[in-house]
Amino acid sequence: MVYTRVAFIRNASHTVERGFSRARAVASVQGAKEKAAVGRGEAVAGSVQWWLGNPVSKTLLRFVCGRSKRGGNRLDIALRRYGGEDVPGDFWDRIAASVVKLLVDRGTNALGYSGESLKEHLKDPVLRRGMVNVLEGIARYGARRPFTSVAPFLVVWNYTKLCNLRCKHCYESASPKAMKDELTTEEAKRVIDEFEDAGVVAIAFSGGEPLMRKDIFEVAGHAKEKGFFTSVATNGTMITREVARKMKDVFDYAEISLDGFEEVHDKFRGVPGAWRSTCKGIKNSIAEGIDTCVALTATRYNFREIPKLVDFAENELGAKRVIIFNYVPVGRGKEIIDQDLSPQERHELLKYLYTRMMNSDCKLICYSTAPQYSMVSWEFAYGTQGASGVVSTHFTSEGAMQALQGRTKSLADFLGGCGAGRLYCGLEPNGDITPCVFMPIKLGNIKKDRLRDVWHSSEVLWKLRNRDEIEGCGACEYRYICGGCRARAYGYYGDVQAPDPGCVHNMRYWRELERKVEGWQPRVPPEPRCALKVA
Repeated sequence: MVYTRVAFIRNASHTVERGFSRARAVASVQGAKEKAAVGRGEAVAGSVQWWLGNPVSKTLLRFVCGRSKRGGNRLDIALRRYGGEDVPGDFWDRIAASVVKLLVDRGTNALGYSGESLKEHLKDPVLRRGMVNVLEGIARYGARRPFTSVAPFLVVWNYTKLCNLRCKHCYESASPKAMKDELTTEEAKRVIDEFEDAGVVAIAFSGGEPLMRKDIFEVAGHAKEKGFFTSVATNGTMITREVARKMKDVFDYAEISLDGFEEVHDKFRGVPGAWRSTCKGIKNSIAEGIDTCVALTATRYNFREIPKLVDFAENELGAKRVIIFNYVPVGRGKEIIDQDLSPQERHELLKYLYTRMMNSDCKLICYSTAPQYSMVSWEFAYGTQGASGVVSTHFTSEGAMQALQGRTKSLADFLGGCGAGRLYCGLEPNGDITPCVFMPIKLGNIKKDRLRDVWHSSEVLWKLRNRDEIEGCGACEYRYICGGCRARAYGYYGDVQAPDPGCVHNMRYWRELERKVEGWQPRVPPEPRCALKVA
């Protein structure tokens, strides 16, 4: 469910999702919370750009990213010292702190950032952890295109297979029964400790329905105490005002699924009355001051009503964010493969989302997990569609994108594209590590494998990171800012380096699929027939 995720990084640069958002030369930051998100993103973006542009700093970075004899990352210690914290350290830690202070001071001056403002932001453990994750990734892997973090920036944790709905598209094939070998409460807490040691920045609790596990608030609270950016992806049906208050204490961000109006949503989710309960849950979450995003999966079920649904989310429910998920043929989703959007329909939908968001009157942040969103926004920013100057790179946060205005073109190759296996990974209820929650490939198990070891050594992950070797997408000019959805490629072809058939640049693969899938009626018109209006 969460891609996202990390508006969350999305806010935090989920950092995440969201580090990891997008937006807008013309959209203003609303309120102190949004200003804080921009500050976080600006600090991350500024430091990354400066480190990338200075060969000497990259050499020194390898030194300052070493492990301290007192425990922990030397760069983290240096950043805490820079922010004014009195942190004990040995001789080499003090040397590293001096180097970081010198380089950061010069970098902020060169970029026009306020050193005092940066020091204030460095008091935020999420921001510090995000900077360490990104900069240590550069130190270990270099300035790859696209960037690979030193550890998953975000882990989307399918916390349970338990669910009170029966959604047609469920990638987890969730049900009223939990997995027999789901992690216990104490095991889950140890997993969070492992995430901390690995350098993970953000944790998104998904499922199944994560709120169905009685220990969710205890475990999420443990993560919050450890300084993670925490989020939850939920169907919203269980969010009473009391539950929302408990969520507020442990989650920075909530993503709640709403896949249509009442008839469509209840049919899609498999339980009558789900729509009304979900709408109440969204309102309760927003009323308690939780950063709440309305999420929907775009299919033929809801394609025509998405514009009205987006308006409803903003005007009736009070949401400030909407995220459109790609349909992926995995889990129960395999049973509705004929409901996938055509490449033209997806392209028109993404253009609609981007132009709606860029409208000067729009206060809604519109995300999409489709990597093609980067391509569409690039075309508007630098192609024939317009000149907004903002590229909505996939898997970035709102604050980061606002900070990157004017710099995005040079960093888009670094930031953009599908984040599976290079910025984030998935974790199953039993501890199995996967490249993505939509990609059921077991890489290891967190109970016996160190996350960093899996991240550094997995052959599957390195295939995902090599954009040049991807069939179809690897020859595209947008491969570094997009690269196609690797989960869709795997879902359709069983190969992580196969093409994503849902892109207008991969039409021949889409047509081949239509011919091969029995009973699948061709739906690719000679001209785009999407009813969505693009300004």
